[in-house]
Amino acid sequence: MTVPRSPLVLSGAAVARRLQASEAVIIPTDTLPGLAVLPQNANTIWTLKQRPADKPLILMGATVEALLEGVDSCCHDDAKTMATKHWPGAITLVLPARGIYVDYLNPGGSNIGCRIPACAITQNLLSISGPLATSSANPSGQSAATTAFEAAELFPDLAQLGPQPWPRHSGQASTVLIWRSVGCWRIARRGAVMPEGINAAE
Repeated sequence: MTVPRSPLVLSGAAVARRLQASEAVIIPTDTLPGLAVLPQNANTIWTLKQRPADKPLILMGATVEALLEGVDSCCHDDAKTMATKHWPGAITLVLPARGIYVDYLNPGGSNIGCRIPACAITQNLLSISGPLATSSANPSGQSAATTAFEAAELFPDLAQLGPQPWPRHSGQASTVLIWRSVGCWRIARRGAVMPEGINAAE
């Protein structure tokens, strides 16, 4: 019988150093465990997941201000209103982008998905590292890892954020809202949290 491999668990500061060294790491969130890299190393996630780069990554940050640096000012008021209601939390806001983040996370696209996870140890990491490009911890087409050990089996060479055990998570992906125009959002994916008063998915 094969004994499951224990993950390499590191502190936030040690994980941040690995990120600065262009490595990918595994982090907990309030939804599912995730892969994370510095935005300029986003290609690492697509390679690990064996996933094409036309599937955008999510930008996670510790503060609304840090995330809005990569977002066009036309949607700032709406984004701040939604963030006040639902962040930290399991809602990803897809917003018109500006600057280099969109080139890293959504090559050829015009928007980026942003989120502050409701997970204290990951928020602490994000405050050290700055915003990170993230995706669920699974190869493309496979079920997402739901535990640290599952993530370690899928990606045995990646360090994981500690301390562990991680806080409980929902096991569901985040709800995705796309900003369409002032005061208008569209539900692109129904997930762990459903806000009221949003247009149905198209």
